[in-house]
Amino acid sequence: MSTLTVLPHPQLCPDGARIEVAAGTSICDALLAHDIAIEHACEKVAACSTCHVYVRAGAASLNEADDDEEDQLDDAWGVQPASRLACCARLGNADVTIELPLHTRNLARE
Repeated sequence: MSTLTVLPHPQLCPDGARIEVAAGTSICDALLAHDIAIEHACEKVAACSTCHVYVRAGAASLNEADDDEEDQLDDAWGVQPASRLACCARLGNADVTIELPLHTRNLARE
């Protein structure tokens, strides 16, 4: 088990959160299981960039991003070197801290 720390986000998680998560769980699944309504327009198959997050600590504990994830990140709003797709990033055994971006590009909704 590791701890996923979510930094405060004005709409999705105003007080922030600390979630105990089993290794191998995606960040997206962990957030949704704890009522943090991160967007996931493609239903978690790495075909959009709506579940984009910033990994602020513990990135070495996550699996490496594959080519499909890297390609989708090109379409995310506000990409940074610490950007990952929550549907692809799977937790290891160390703690991870993430920040949810203020905006997303959800072409299915816009």
